[in-house]
Amino acid sequence: MGGDNRATATLQERRPRRADAARNFDALVAAGREAFAEDGSDASLEDIARRAGVGIGTLYRNFPTRDDLIETLYLREVAALADAADEVTDLEPWPALEAWLDRFVEYVGTKHVLLDGLNRESSVFAECRGVMMGAGEPLLRRAQQDGAVKPDLVIADIVKLIAGVSAVAYDDEEQRRRVLGLAIGSLRS
Repeated sequence: MGGDNRATATLQERRPRRADAARNFDALVAAGREAFAEDGSDASLEDIARRAGVGIGTLYRNFPTRDDLIETLYLREVAALADAADEVTDLEPWPALEAWLDRFVEYVGTKHVLLDGLNRESSVFAECRGVMMGAGEPLLRRAQQDGAVKPDLVIADIVKLIAGVSAVAYDDEEQRRRVLGLAIGSLRS
């Protein structure tokens, strides 16, 4: 269902083949994910290199621009989100869609780079949006056919609604869950 491997294939094309270079690449991706989660897409590239235990030159060899690093992080997150759609296909239609949306919230709520990517223009971001929408669309269609979700909704509307609600600062986790529950509940027929 969500098993579109375009994001995974593009990610593998970017990853170096040599073991030491692949380790540095992976360390930079992990450090970038952590830094962008803390500081948003304006995180310091020098800080990312330091966290990865490599020099700034190694960062630039792997990611010539900030956008290259952001795109790679986005690819990883979108591939995981597509996999999450596959993981919930055995559930009933509404619980499957709700579980996938919970995963989506989990990804975008802690990863500002994923939210930023929803609004950026590049061929990679456009392809990733297609993968993400393609992962959620069958879940939405099943829930609509079951009568659980309003028939006039499209996956792009739902992703934007949930992403927008996820991007807001909340007083605490309880308030965040309440507001997200309202947004997800608004999809019901």
